[in-house]
Amino acid sequence: MLRGREWSLARQLFVLQIAVITVVVAAGLGAAIFQARHAAADNAQARALSIARAVAATPEVRDALSLPRPTTVLQPYAEQVRHETGTDFVVVMSPAGIRYSHPDTTQIGRRFLGHTAAALRGESITETYTGTLGPSERAVVPITVGGTVRGLVAVGIVESAVDRGLQGQLRTLAVAGVLALAVAGAGTWLVNRRLRRQTHDLGPRELSRMYEYYDAVLHAVHEGLLLLDRTGRVQLVNDEARRLLDLPADAVGQRADGFPTLALLADGEQRVDEIHLTGDRVLVVNQRPAGGGSVVTLRDHTDLQALTGELDSVRGFAESLRSAAHEAANRLHTVVSLIGLGRVTEAQEFATGELALTQQLADRVVESVDEPVLVALLLGKVAQAHERGVELVLDPEAQVPLGVADPRDLVTIVGNLIDNAVDAAVAAPPPRRAEVGAWLDGDELVLQVADSGSGLDADQVEEAFARGWSTKSDERLIGRGLGLALVGQAVHRHGGRIDVSHDAGAVFTVRLPVRDRAALR
Repeated sequence: MLRGREWSLARQLFVLQIAVITVVVAAGLGAAIFQARHAAADNAQARALSIARAVAATPEVRDALSLPRPTTVLQPYAEQVRHETGTDFVVVMSPAGIRYSHPDTTQIGRRFLGHTAAALRGESITETYTGTLGPSERAVVPITVGGTVRGLVAVGIVESAVDRGLQGQLRTLAVAGVLALAVAGAGTWLVNRRLRRQTHDLGPRELSRMYEYYDAVLHAVHEGLLLLDRTGRVQLVNDEARRLLDLPADAVGQRADGFPTLALLADGEQRVDEIHLTGDRVLVVNQRPAGGGSVVTLRDHTDLQALTGELDSVRGFAESLRSAAHEAANRLHTVVSLIGLGRVTEAQEFATGELALTQQLADRVVESVDEPVLVALLLGKVAQAHERGVELVLDPEAQVPLGVADPRDLVTIVGNLIDNAVDAAVAAPPPRRAEVGAWLDGDELVLQVADSGSGLDADQVEEAFARGWSTKSDERLIGRGLGLALVGQAVHRHGGRIDVSHDAGAVFTVRLPVRDRAALR
């Protein structure tokens, strides 16, 4: 048999509730019995008082008090009244307390046992007193003739008779108590049954241990976790989610739409690996409905996105090498063919001319940009743009010293702006052109990318930097609408700003505070 402390929580609560209910019902039943006993005693005293007053007011009794032997008249009369009223004694006595009547004739002529002082003063009294017949509820009333107390009448009901009259009420109260206990027990059992299902019949130790485990896991996981109820209020948030979303310590209990970083999650819609950008983080969000609310998990992909940007630059450089190799093969075939046709001079001029153009482009980029990662990115983007029929040129006055900004953020900003510019130029009629400029303005690095596309309307500028916005209509929006959002995030992280203007197409101008002023010297 299980010891009490090894019982499940539901069983312990059930036993405790039954014990409490039993004590309450027993206390209530005891109080009811006490009240009923007290009321029965009061009723017996009131009944005795009314009978005593009626006897004292009877002319036959008054007249008998003046006889030489009052007992001969009063004893039969008193016994008649006693039998008719169902009382236990009717005693008529002299002012000195000598009995003229009594159910036990041997007590006639003896002194009355009880208090008579108040009655001798002309007052009626009631009391509980133990006399010759045992404890009784009694009343003593004076018999006055001409304003003088000529005798006393005592009427009483023994307590055993009062208790017999109370037995019916006690049975009713006992039945009511048992029914109350049964109903309360049944209700407690139903509540216990529901509690047992909800707690899986686990004990307090197991529940406490499970809570400790879950709490430890909740705060140890590297993913952010939130629980939202059906009204969109935050019910649970772990440390990682609080950090990723910059939530205050009192976020639990507040509505999700009250926080800018949670506003999109308040609707409770299902989300699968959605990319969301906060002030300086890239988050992968999953949201699923659960238990009338929703569960949200968050993964920080900020570093991954930065590495992806670097990978894009490497991939772009590889694409430029592939394009260069493809073009070199075509040029080589052309040179070989010209030599085969005996046109050696033309072959030499063709080969040296192509080499000069390629070297001129590389020299310009390397001369203007000291950051090697950005050099690789620009060379790759030039080759990619050329393949798509867009002329991507670098401003001859461009200048990017080494160390003026974080290379990763430079790749993110410049790479995404160039991609956006090339896409805009491709969608516009020829000539298709994109231009990249960079210069120092005081303590700021200015990056500018312009295109020959259709540009942006004034009402599109703000939403262009929101996640998911795109001007493309090819229905393949997976991965679309993230580039400008990443640009805005990177600029915001460094305390810079972005201006969008309209020339032949869109002109994006980014201003970043110089990270290392020593790079300006």
